[in-house]
Amino acid sequence: MASAATENGGADHVVQLSVREASPSEIGAGEASESEEISPLLTQAERPKINIFTVSYPRRKPRDQVTRLTEVETSLVTQFAVWVWSGSRYSGLLCMALSSTIYFLMGVVSNVFSVQSIPLFETAFTRCTIILVSSYVWLRKTGQPIRGLANVRYLLISRALVGYFSLMSFIYCIQRLPLSQAILLSFTTPIMASVMARIILHEKLKIADIGGLVCSFFGVLFIFRGVLTTQGGIVNNGEGSNAYAWKSNHIYAILVGLFSAITGGVSYCLIRAGAKASDQPMATVFSFGVLASPAAGICSFAFEDFVFPGLYSSVVMLILGVLAFFAEVFLARALQLEKTSKVANVQFMEAALSQLWGIGWLSVAPSFRRLVGCLLIVISVCCTMYIGPDKEAN
Repeated sequence: MASAATENGGADHVVQLSVREASPSEIGAGEASESEEISPLLTQAERPKINIFTVSYPRRKPRDQVTRLTEVETSLVTQFAVWVWSGSRYSGLLCMALSSTIYFLMGVVSNVFSVQSIPLFETAFTRCTIILVSSYVWLRKTGQPIRGLANVRYLLISRALVGYFSLMSFIYCIQRLPLSQAILLSFTTPIMASVMARIILHEKLKIADIGGLVCSFFGVLFIFRGVLTTQGGIVNNGEGSNAYAWKSNHIYAILVGLFSAITGGVSYCLIRAGAKASDQPMATVFSFGVLASPAAGICSFAFEDFVFPGLYSSVVMLILGVLAFFAEVFLARALQLEKTSKVANVQFMEAALSQLWGIGWLSVAPSFRRLVGCLLIVISVCCTMYIGPDKEAN
């Protein structure tokens, strides 16, 4: 024991501090008593543990459920898009079916939403510009080279030139021929593409492929036969040199339309070669836009009077341009994945969809020839889809 004393200025007050060391037995007894007091608070395993992570919040359940449903729907759409793009051995055929459907929807939008009269070159310039900008953004977002790989640049340049010649020839054909005849000539492009693929790409043409193309083209002939017969009588009403001049210009326009189909077929082959060599289809779309957009703009200002569209017409033209971009992308992807003759036959479904929509929505008289033509196209396309891609197709 130790003690200390302190005196305050000589006063009688004395403070004494004493310190006593505890014995080991007393220390052990104190720790035991403390452990007995704390132990009931620590041993509660039988009671449920509740913390902030296990508490439920009923008010947030509906919002969480809506969020989860939205995520599920988005994931399903994404999975379907990925499956169509590259997740199936039928992806090439499905991409061409989507491309033809989008082209059909472009015709529907043009017929339903009537806009002011826009010159053809100006329309082509608008769509090519939208294709150019959209493909450029796509390439930048995905980190792909804008100029393409060095070993495929000549293919991309050739594709752009040939595709532009095909587009300009088709515009001339529309200006000089009745619309039905111009459309009929444009549907010879799949046949030309199959023939050119046999010559340029050395693709094998099987009997089933030839039969499908012939069946589909006969379906197109059945659809447009009545219109062609009616419009063919115009020449007989002319007299003298006027009839001869009209006939000469008509034949020249038909030859230009055939040239458009041939160059379109060659363009399909170049798209397939360029897309396979670069392992992605977007470069072929971008190369076409780089050449076609400024060239169409020059032709628009040089050969036609520029018409400034209104707000309503601009919105419709923007929608058509975006649809044209996706149609071109799916077309290039289809040619990249599948043999040309097979995807070219699927392209005929656009004609059948247009006729069926006209019969069902526009109340067009369902003539026997139109129904037979649509039936031939549907049977041909379904057989192509059922047979599926060739085993050697990449």
